[in-house]
Formats: sequence, C-alpha cells, structure tokens
Amino acid sequence: MDEQKQIKRAQRGDSQAMAQLLQSHYSFLMKYLIKMTMNPALAEDIAQETMLRCIEKIKLYNGKSKFSSWLITLATRIYIDQMRRKQVEKQWKDQEQALRQTEWQLKHQLEAWTDAVQALSRLSYEWRLPILLKHYYGYTQDEIAEIMDIPPGTVKSRIYHGLQQLRKELTTDEKE
Repeated sequence: MDEQKQIKRAQRGDSQAMAQLLQSHYSFLMKYLIKMTMNPALAEDIAQETMLRCIEKIKLYNGKSKFSSWLITLATRIYIDQMRRKQVEKQWKDQEQALRQTEWQLKHQLEAWTDAVQALSRLSYEWRLPILLKHYYGYTQDEIAEIMDIPPGTVKSRIYHGLQQLRKELTTDEKE
C-alpha cells in the first residue's frame, strides 16, 4: 500500500495503518535523532515521544510536506522544548544553590537572615533589584533606572509591585 493511502487510513483511525506507517519511518527518525542529540538514549526517548505525538496529531498532517519531514519537525520541536526545559531547570537550580550559599554566608557572618530577606529572595530579579537598590542601598529611582538601563517609570512600577508581593509573602509567612 502506498504511503498516502496509509496516512489517510491512519487519519481515519486505522491503528494497523498507523503502526505500519510509524514502523516504516522509525529507523529514519532514529538516525536523524542520534545525529541531532549525539546521545542514543535521549534519541530513543525523543523518538518515543515523537511517535506518541504523531499518533495524537496525525489528523493535523496536511500532506504539504513529506511525512518524514513532518516527523522530523515534530521530533525537532520536542528536542528543542526539552533543551529549553533543562536550561530553565538549570537556571533555577543554580539560583537555589546561590541562595543557599548566600544564606549560609550571611548566617556565618552573623548578619540576620530575616523573614524580609527570605521573602525578597523569592521575588524575580526584575522586582528584587530595584527594591534592593532603593531600600537597602538608598539609590534614587533615576539612579536605579540608569543602573538597570530601564525607564524611571518602570523602576517605580517594579518597586511598587515588588513591595506588594513582599507584603503578600510576609503576611502569608506570618499566618503559617
């Protein structure tokens, strides 16, 4: 049976046609993924995820490109998503490690690690930096704008919203 007929049958829910279609493209997909990832175990994981995604989205295949190209597109997007997720996780872990290290250093330097500093550490840096610069170091909003290379109105907004979030955090901490 030719590939287009197999695709049409798979799109109508024929699981046998879908299985044959995936089986006939699996080797091609794996070769591509191994070259892309340079990691056979990761390539295998992505291939499995690609096959599942293909089954879920087969009805979206419109025939404008070769089926193998469509599979490669699915696989590539899955890989890129995984790499982004890993990068975000790494940044989060690095930030958490730095926070623990800072907390340890402050405690050992006999500086108070107050609830306020703890709540401040949970803010995103966009809000944390202007608050630190304004309330801990005494910079003006214009100076902060220059330091951060953002408009003074943005500084004012970030300080306001950051302080709102801090109040919420501290109120929540008190109730616990």
